[in-house]
Amino acid sequence: MSAFDAFPLGQPAFVTNILDRAAHLRRDDEKLFALEQKPSSRAYVVYRDSLLVKREGETVRALLSIDEALKCGANPGTIFLGLRDGAAVFGMGLSQAAAEKLVGREDHAITELRGMAMQGVLPPQELSAIAMAKSMVSWHQRHGYCANCGTRTAMKEGGWKRDCPACKAEHFPRTDPVVIMLVASGDKCLLGRQKQFPPGMYSCLAGFVEAAETIEDAVRREILEESGIRCTDVQYYMTQPWPYPSSLMIGCSARALNEDIVVDRMELEDARWFTREEAALMLTRTHPDGLAGPHPFAIAHHLLGRWVHDKS
Repeated sequence: MSAFDAFPLGQPAFVTNILDRAAHLRRDDEKLFALEQKPSSRAYVVYRDSLLVKREGETVRALLSIDEALKCGANPGTIFLGLRDGAAVFGMGLSQAAAEKLVGREDHAITELRGMAMQGVLPPQELSAIAMAKSMVSWHQRHGYCANCGTRTAMKEGGWKRDCPACKAEHFPRTDPVVIMLVASGDKCLLGRQKQFPPGMYSCLAGFVEAAETIEDAVRREILEESGIRCTDVQYYMTQPWPYPSSLMIGCSARALNEDIVVDRMELEDARWFTREEAALMLTRTHPDGLAGPHPFAIAHHLLGRWVHDKS
């Protein structure tokens, strides 16, 4: 399955959730412990930006049994992600020492999640649950101590909270909102590129929503700051969870009020206007100058694709 087949227009990665989050079970420690012991329970095991997978011939499997995960050195403290067809699914972490012991194994591999998603190696319908596991494991690894008093905190409610035993502060996972937008002026759209992008790749501009800021204001501010373009008519399209480490990409469109670009070189390497015809070629990787648009697993591809196909 190609990436274009895996992520048809309007369906980027990480948006199809196959789990019942079953939040009512999070406070039932006995029930969760019993679910961990059941042979039907499964886990996604995360190591930094990578995923532990089991090789099965020419394919790989990311959803492991609890026993398989523990034998590979996964941390026994599990995060309850939810239920799939009645079976519990957990998220588990992997230490560096455990990851190093798996190097060279033929039956298992630790593979970068983004690459597997882009190549269509993993079933698209599993990516949302994997993103949940990655975000939650990363949060626990980075928030082990109370931000209020510095005491070591304890995992609670199936991993969806950490409690401080000293000052009694409660800490919850955070999701950072990011606006990503397709700005158009007639039959032209604005795209930019960062230095770390592959050669010739351009994408939609994006930026974090700041404190006490609306989505609309964030779109207008980020576009103005990065490109000098003023815009209006901000419209919402769709969102995409983005587990790097835990963001929510808020896809929007906007109409430009001017076309004189002033690039913020601290943020972008380049920004320019592209015609609808050029954008169509970039999305299919057939541009004569080797230019390319964003990958279909990213919401930016779908923002651009919708505009390309919208002739109104």
